[in-house]
Amino acid sequence: MCGIVGLFLKKDDLRPKLGDMLTDMLITMTDRGPDSAGIAIYGDDSDGLKVTVQSDTPESDFAGLDTALGEALGSPVTMKAVDTHAVLTLPEGTRDAAIAFLEARGLRIMGLGEAMEIYKEIGLPKDVADRFNLRAMGGSHGIGHTRMATESAVTTLGAHPFSTDEDQCLVHNGSLSNHNQMRRILTEKGFAPRTENDTEVAACYISSRIAEGANLGEALEGTLDDLDGFFTFVMGTKTGFGVVRDPIACKPAVMAETDDYVAFGSEYRAFANLPGIEAARVWEPEPATVYFWER
Repeated sequence: MCGIVGLFLKKDDLRPKLGDMLTDMLITMTDRGPDSAGIAIYGDDSDGLKVTVQSDTPESDFAGLDTALGEALGSPVTMKAVDTHAVLTLPEGTRDAAIAFLEARGLRIMGLGEAMEIYKEIGLPKDVADRFNLRAMGGSHGIGHTRMATESAVTTLGAHPFSTDEDQCLVHNGSLSNHNQMRRILTEKGFAPRTENDTEVAACYISSRIAEGANLGEALEGTLDDLDGFFTFVMGTKTGFGVVRDPIACKPAVMAETDDYVAFGSEYRAFANLPGIEAARVWEPEPATVYFWER
């Protein structure tokens, strides 16, 4: 049992409030997942590729990191450090060299993208939100997750969202029964998951389908044929977010839409503090149906 939230803003004047609204939604889902929490925020495009990294010893690992990486790449790098995470903005064409440099230093890659930043840690959702000052973050849309670990250990890397491609990430409520089989298939294709979490298998599956030529909608539809188990997936991309539930759809899910936003929650109470919720169109997403909203 986990909690999922998602918020897509239709109007730019709400962008400064995204983090505040999404944090309220996330904290409301605490009793569905108290062991860890994470959020992906899609803000303004950067001047280069942003890489979000995590460290258990940020004071030492982040000291001078931007300077050292810039020297290694031969071009300046900017860095924003937030608690155990840091967002580094890379010069064009330096992605692979930068990742190799960062991983050699023992830093964990949380995600990459021109717009996306990912923050996740173990602990209660409120504590995680406070550590990263999520309420102060603005943007166009975001997704979040509160985890109750069932299939793997409580670790930072095991927390959601999982990102396996640029500006793309996934959160999941449910359990996949064929994730070990899919893990072997994906590894052979060059999309090996890094953790034991079955959600990362789903994220790698979607990335593999897109690499094979499928669009995002087709990749999400493919999960209905190739992934066994009970699942609700909420996926963030640079331009929007999508939702799909398995054909049985036993995991709770609800959506709300107004002229200002589209919201997803594992339970209706996640929407309680959203402005104008009393006038929203509220519905339960249909089983085996892909929903998507884009800017």
